[in-house]
Amino acid sequence: MLFAFNGRATRSFLALLVLMHFILFIDRVNLAAAAGVMQKDLGLSNIALGIAFSAFNYAYAPFQLVGGWFADRFGARRTLTVCGLVWSLTTVVTGAVTGLASLFAVRLVLGMGEGATLPAATRALSKWTPLAARGTAVGITHAAGRLGAGASAPIVAFLIIWFSWRFSFVVLGILSAVWAALWWWYFREDPRRHPAITSAELAALPAADPAGRIGSGPVPWRRLIPRVAPLMIIYFCQGWTGWLYVTWMPSLFQKNYGLDLKKSSLFYAAMLFSAMIAELLGGVVTDYLLRRTRSLPIARSLLIATSWVLAVAGLVPAIFIDDLVIGLAGFTVALFFLGFAISPLWTATMDIAPNYAGSSSALMNAAGAVAGIMSPVAFGWILTRTGSWTTPFAFSVGLLLFAIVMTYWIRPDRPIEATPRVGRLAVAGE
Repeated sequence: MLFAFNGRATRSFLALLVLMHFILFIDRVNLAAAAGVMQKDLGLSNIALGIAFSAFNYAYAPFQLVGGWFADRFGARRTLTVCGLVWSLTTVVTGAVTGLASLFAVRLVLGMGEGATLPAATRALSKWTPLAARGTAVGITHAAGRLGAGASAPIVAFLIIWFSWRFSFVVLGILSAVWAALWWWYFREDPRRHPAITSAELAALPAADPAGRIGSGPVPWRRLIPRVAPLMIIYFCQGWTGWLYVTWMPSLFQKNYGLDLKKSSLFYAAMLFSAMIAELLGGVVTDYLLRRTRSLPIARSLLIATSWVLAVAGLVPAIFIDDLVIGLAGFTVALFFLGFAISPLWTATMDIAPNYAGSSSALMNAAGAVAGIMSPVAFGWILTRTGSWTTPFAFSVGLLLFAIVMTYWIRPDRPIEATPRVGRLAVAGE
């Protein structure tokens, strides 16, 4: 789908972001893929493992805001290069953990690096892609993350079987360092300054900053936060369920349905592959609806609400019917439509704040990360109290129903204008 974009420079830029999302989610999900072996080796209880899962999000949530602000002020090139080096170091060090304390610490630092990543990537996308194709660009890049999450399970399983779980983290950490070097070498904040970009590519891009600034100046938090608040609430609801898939689903396959490590890894990979297809389709469909209806509320808000109605329809039978086929089908359908909503959600952050896409997407994703702090621990607690692997998803149904109602207040058709600079008197809080 990269060939839907004209010009080698644009395709190369998107290919780098595709690779970034792929690696990003491998580094994020590799703990879940190795959890069964690590839990036994390190002597962790279900609740302790849930705490280790949630450690990532304690840093991921606040560093969304740090990364979004930094990218909007100083650009995505420096931000993403530093982020890539942080993923690399922490992933390698994960292979040396000895218990809950050290595992919690490295996952916390990994959350710092990954927290700043997606807002900075969204900032880069807002400058390198035209409005009519942003949904497709988001769909391609975010789908690569799903592919990485799905590939993580069989890759880690292979490395564990042939070597060890510790060695698997070292290999994946080295891959992150390679990407960081490539990004620093190739990317330019202003696409007009890239030596390989063509006039046809430039004609489709947003207007350039006449002052040639890298960043957009002070972020107008007082105007931005109220406008993004509905997306924050909605993404919390989405993130609650999404993080359960990232953290507990491989173990659910093994312990609720009796699948061994190889089979559970393959089923998990297939499930995440379906979510990857969904994110691609969601991006294409949101762009199609925008071209066809010329209505951002239809292309974004209505599409998100419809996706979640179908996600709930998949979760309900998976929760209440204890059957392998029904469970796998229901959980897969639910994840598919959760993924379908991702592209219009992230594209809406650019619609609402085209000049502050890093900060607006950071606010939204931070809310999802807060859900990621809470939901893995809540899952472990409910599992310990009830002994049921599917009951924790019942709360997800209620949150998604609430989120469907909240989509009305997204209003992507009412963008925030850039704050004009007045010398040194402009302040970030205005």
